[in-house]
Amino acid sequence: MEIVSRPCSSDKDEDCFILDFDPFEPINDINKLSVSSNDNDEDDDDLIVISEKGQVGCRDYPHSRHLCIKYPFDKTPHESHCEMCYCYVCDSTAPCKLWNEADDDQQAHCHASEHIGDWKSKRNLKKLINLD
Repeated sequence: MEIVSRPCSSDKDEDCFILDFDPFEPINDINKLSVSSNDNDEDDDDLIVISEKGQVGCRDYPHSRHLCIKYPFDKTPHESHCEMCYCYVCDSTAPCKLWNEADDDQQAHCHASEHIGDWKSKRNLKKLINLD
């Protein structure tokens, strides 16, 4: 299957393209999918999603704050969170008790990520404490 984009005949919408396939048909082999363009416009690097099907794990299901798609961890304030975010350390709905305020010996939990510092050990310690 090949996606070949051709400009529409409409003068009003220059970003409209006719697809040479049925977008609602399931793609059985993603490796057969290729993208090509008839025009040689090098400035056209944008990708626009016009439809979604199904749910997205880091948006529609509970997820750790650092994995949130709605509020990307590296591009938004860590204090921001969606309704599905939870605290990586406490395993509780965000914001937790220590979300914005830190104890004397640790950072606020909104900054927690499995890839930063020793948050993973703090998470494991919290789990052990909660078992008692």
